[in-house]
Amino acid sequence: MKAFVTGGSGFIGQHVVQKLLARGDEVHALARSAESANLLRRMGATVFMGDITDSASLRPAMAGCDVVFHIAAWYKLGAADWMQAEAINVGGTRRVLRLAHELGIPRIVYTSTIAVFGDTQGQLVDETYYKEGPFLTEYDRTKWLAHYKVALPLIEKGAPIVIVMPGGVYGPGDTSFIAQLMRMFYRGLPALPGSDLTVTYAHVDDIAQGHLLAADKGKVGESYILAGPAIPLNEMVDFWAHLIGRKPPSVRLAGRPLRKFAPFAGAVNSLLPLPSLFSEEAIASLGASYMARSDKARTELGWTTRPLQTGLLETFDWIARTEQENAPAHRERKWAGYALLAAAVLFLLWYLGRKKKK
Repeated sequence: MKAFVTGGSGFIGQHVVQKLLARGDEVHALARSAESANLLRRMGATVFMGDITDSASLRPAMAGCDVVFHIAAWYKLGAADWMQAEAINVGGTRRVLRLAHELGIPRIVYTSTIAVFGDTQGQLVDETYYKEGPFLTEYDRTKWLAHYKVALPLIEKGAPIVIVMPGGVYGPGDTSFIAQLMRMFYRGLPALPGSDLTVTYAHVDDIAQGHLLAADKGKVGESYILAGPAIPLNEMVDFWAHLIGRKPPSVRLAGRPLRKFAPFAGAVNSLLPLPSLFSEEAIASLGASYMARSDKARTELGWTTRPLQTGLLETFDWIARTEQENAPAHRERKWAGYALLAAAVLFLLWYLGRKKKK
């Protein structure tokens, strides 16, 4: 089988490419930079330089393929380039999916996300859940548009699209907010803002396997949630402490009361760049629930996930190695200092607000 993959150099995409190659498939991978191209070539993929916002660059790579995996996306919190989100997540998705349909590709797998549901307010939802906002981040909003205003209308026009909806993804090589939280915990996080934030946890290798299962077994027009267990951050840090023998944060702050300080975080960030976990968007998301269940994928696709303990230990081993390798780097020390400073500022604001209420 010949597969075309966008986002193949990304966190999930690399694992999808590796799995396709491992089973003997030919992989055409799109690359925007020389660095991405070199990575994909070392993996064994045939590289085509291009961009998902440029249809002409996609055509040679996609023509003649049996399946298209559209994984590429803009995924950031509080980034200065937030205006690119719609062009990539909506416009880019429209170009990829439309061209695949035009070329008669037999199967198209589109990577959406459970973030299209927004804050589920403590509900553990499934694929039938629907909400039009409000959304807490530009990523959530633009992925909602791509899912409901691009992918679903194309399905109605006959495009053979299967949608996968990952929840929180973790594992070695991760750079998302989950990995940032794990790394900060490993360094010794003194305070935990947003202890009630609840997300799902699934290992990246299992998420990649879900993509292949969707291509092989998924029903055209259907969506499949790929999500592990939903766990409040307050409980998760205790689990991390148990796994690696670290002391958990002694100060824990519920997230929703801190949301009012989001504009303040944005003002500080304009003067002193902070880690994305302390951006205005991140603070505005504290206390949210991104919770969904994967019963459908498990039943119809045979999707499974590894034990959480196994995957987290592997991830902390990777964090430990990279911390040792980067220990002398001034940038990393400054990043950690900013994180601790931001945590201290949030705690002070919470404490002052609490005193005023008394």
